[in-house]
Amino acid sequence: MRALIASSSTGGHIYPALAVADEIKNRDPGAEMLFVGTKWEISKDIVKASGYRQAFIEADGIDRKNLIKNIKVFAGLLKSSGDIKKILDEFSPDVVIGSGGYVSGPVMRVAKRKGYRTILMEQNVMPGLANKIAEKYADHIFVAFDETVKYFKDPEKVVVSGNPVRAAFPEAAKKRDGLREKYGVPKGALCVLAFGGSQGSAAMNDAGVSLIEGMGGLESSYVILITGRQLYEAAKASLAAGPAADGRGYAVIDYSDSIYELFAAADVIVSRAGALTVTEIAFCGKASILVPSPNVTNNHQYYNAKVLADAGAAVLLQEEELGRGRLLETVLELEADRSKIEEMSRKAAGKAKPDAALVIADEIFRN
Repeated sequence: MRALIASSSTGGHIYPALAVADEIKNRDPGAEMLFVGTKWEISKDIVKASGYRQAFIEADGIDRKNLIKNIKVFAGLLKSSGDIKKILDEFSPDVVIGSGGYVSGPVMRVAKRKGYRTILMEQNVMPGLANKIAEKYADHIFVAFDETVKYFKDPEKVVVSGNPVRAAFPEAAKKRDGLREKYGVPKGALCVLAFGGSQGSAAMNDAGVSLIEGMGGLESSYVILITGRQLYEAAKASLAAGPAADGRGYAVIDYSDSIYELFAAADVIVSRAGALTVTEIAFCGKASILVPSPNVTNNHQYYNAKVLADAGAAVLLQEEELGRGRLLETVLELEADRSKIEEMSRKAAGKAKPDAALVIADEIFRN
């Protein structure tokens, strides 16, 4: 099997693609994978660490605010068409997989015109512009949520598979007790994991600091805050100047490339509502408090969060509520009623589709 996988930079696109690549390798150890991206994306380092080959094209997303910038974007797309043709001819894949974003669109278009079998993956409830355009070039479309099907023009192409999740998550879950000890969680304490995405979020960090200070070093709780590297020092300084200066009852981390360990250690997760994060929360069966980013296209994180909130698996808060103490209030309510956390965890697990990578791989190997 030879699979070419086109993916844009965010973890929400690249990690599901890697999970599918790993499943292809599990079934066919001799399989060859080629990831196509751009040289300036952080995902290139993630793919490199996985050991898969890479090729690069010139591509960028459409700028909805600065239309003049799009002249350069379209010029890059024209140039990339020739590069994509060359990559396809040299690699000669059995299947071309687009995992979303501005890189996968042009690759899917050229691949379809050259007669290659094509598969598209959509992680969010509401598809992005790139995948709406790429739909016509896909033989099959795999989506994470039932609610997504209605957004595509040809529902006969669409399969609700769920988002593929890395095998590291279930492996970490088996080591929960040891991981809680590793990260300093007191025995029997409620562990709250709070983060705002790989780059961090000032609003989420401020809320996390307020949460730590409001919990007051309670022995019955422990907060792990992931700040993002650029915002780490500011969060640490804020804590050092406040009532949590003694460092009791919490840990602050700038970044983790082992987020699956922290998921395993946590009882409640406080986060944005990116598609992959929502999927991983469900997969791990965790109660959550979701705060959709207001700075994303079509407010798509709100619709991701609503899937778990409507199922009773998550509390959905808007960002403006963070400054009014709603996060602390919600965590304290859950800390006082552990049975509610258990109920939310069960409902989250009920929304999981743990066989997503298997379902997609079944189609890849069908012909």
